[in-house]
Amino acid sequence: MNREPATLRIESPAPNVALVKLHRPEVANALNTEMGRDLMEYFEAIALDPNDIRCVVITGAGDKAFCAGGDLKERNGMTDEAWQRQHLLFERMFRAITFCPIPVIAAVNGAAYGGGCEMAGCCDFIYAADSARFALTEVSLGIIPGGGGTQSLARAVGERRALELILSAKPILNIQSRL
Repeated sequence: MNREPATLRIESPAPNVALVKLHRPEVANALNTEMGRDLMEYFEAIALDPNDIRCVVITGAGDKAFCAGGDLKERNGMTDEAWQRQHLLFERMFRAITFCPIPVIAAVNGAAYGGGCEMAGCCDFIYAADSARFALTEVSLGIIPGGGGTQSLARAVGERRALELILSAKPILNIQSRL
């Protein structure tokens, strides 16, 4: 990355490990355009030159949420054209995480809803705290998951269980016993 990301805190807690903290704790680490751009640029840079990084861990700042999903307050003021640009940016961000050439681990604490659940699903592994809750809540807003969540969830839990979870928008509270 050529610039310091405004919405991420990047640390190196151990040799060859990058810890990427989603850092918007005041809004449960909700995914806004700036965070989408920061994540996209970070993971695209890793794909081009991983340097000595052998593993990336993504987590949320604070213990309230991994990522509460899209920042709906930001979206409320958008024109259709601005929303389409944001959606394309988010698609590129999700692809950059999914196709990262080194392992990516989601360390999920608290809520991983909507885009946060989809982001965790893009990772190679998910480690969830007892407080973790996962849900694709978009249907409760009259929209569908747009970050690949319908496909990654179906691969993880099977088509019928994924359909039930997506259409109900109900959270999965204890991921080990539910998936």
